[in-house]
Amino acid sequence: MTTLLVEEPQYTRNVVEHPRAERSLIALDRVSKSYRSGHGKLQALDSVSLRIEDGEFAAVLGPSGCGKSTLLAVLGLLEKHDEGEYRLAGTRVADLGFSRSADVRNQHIGLVFQAFNLVSGLTLLDNVLLPLRYSRTVPKSEHRARAMAALERVGLADRVRDYPHHLSGGQQQRVAIARAVVTDPSLILADEPTGNLDSVRAAEVMDLLGDFHNDGATIVMVTHDRSLAERADRRVLMHDGRIVEDSHVA
Repeated sequence: MTTLLVEEPQYTRNVVEHPRAERSLIALDRVSKSYRSGHGKLQALDSVSLRIEDGEFAAVLGPSGCGKSTLLAVLGLLEKHDEGEYRLAGTRVADLGFSRSADVRNQHIGLVFQAFNLVSGLTLLDNVLLPLRYSRTVPKSEHRARAMAALERVGLADRVRDYPHHLSGGQQQRVAIARAVVTDPSLILADEPTGNLDSVRAAEVMDLLGDFHNDGATIVMVTHDRSLAERADRRVLMHDGRIVEDSHVA
């Protein structure tokens, strides 16, 4: 598993020293995020402070609308926070800019979603190849081998020419995981990855995530299922945009 190294020389002059955050892969300090709606302002995250260390497996729990998915979107550089500070591998995310944020997300962060988000018109192999096509670090000559290795890892190397609609929900999620890990990310963010699956398929997906965690990946998973959260080292409970409980498994 590659080391997530965000900082580049052109950004260092703007980075303020923050020793405690430097020791954490993810460091949120009083981060807030709101949206405008027809009913006014919706406070999705309300002064959230959180640290995730390299190699942790954290499960984020809470009722619908508590801010879990917004938190994951902010962590994955899909959404910008409004207030507070987010440091990823010691670097202020606010200093990265749009292009660099996209590069960091593509190279170092694997995203897994409840709805799979596979491209229906592409074969399984081409779906897994997508992140590599945008990579600036993986040589093109390695793309196919990497994609095949990722599909082999999730047990679907024999289905490379199939399309997503040929697969069951559990198989589609396994392809989505292969796509998420094909760049060898240090950080995997999973938003309700078993939400559309039965209990057997859900257990298979959790086993896969556990394998990647054992290989050194840091995982942050949003789930409403406490039994699945028990597979993590740490459980973070959210309510109304705030973290109300944060416990480590003994």
